Amino acid sequence: MLNANRLIVSHLASSHFEGGGLRSHYEYRDLGIGAVTGGRVGAHVIRVANARATSPPHTHALDFQMIYILKGWVIFDYEGVGEVRLEEGSCAYQPSGIRHAEIAHSDDLEILEITMPAEFETASA
Repeated sequence: MLNANRLIVSHLASSHFEGGGLRSHYEYRDLGIGAVTGGRVGAHVIRVANARATSPPHTHALDFQMIYILKGWVIFDYEGVGEVRLEEGSCAYQPSGIRHAEIAHSDDLEILEITMPAEFETASA
């Protein structure tokens, strides 16, 4: 990861995915945005580590959360909306506090997620 005077460049070839993030069935690649913005903005790529696991209903307390599907598909159940299938090229803004659960996903799912702030509270719903 190149970081010169707060410019940050993250290359896939020199990056790595790590478990231990918010959901154990995902691996996360930190893009370094949180570090250079003092935690105001977070950005990472998420990919499936356990194809059979899903996420139970939960909420997030944050100012902004956007997901963009890079590869594969995922189905969420959103409070007041119902089931929504997001596929490669789909983008979703998830408002703070909206209850949602992951119903299913493809084995090759990859998501770009951008949040404000980088660290935020998640609660079971």
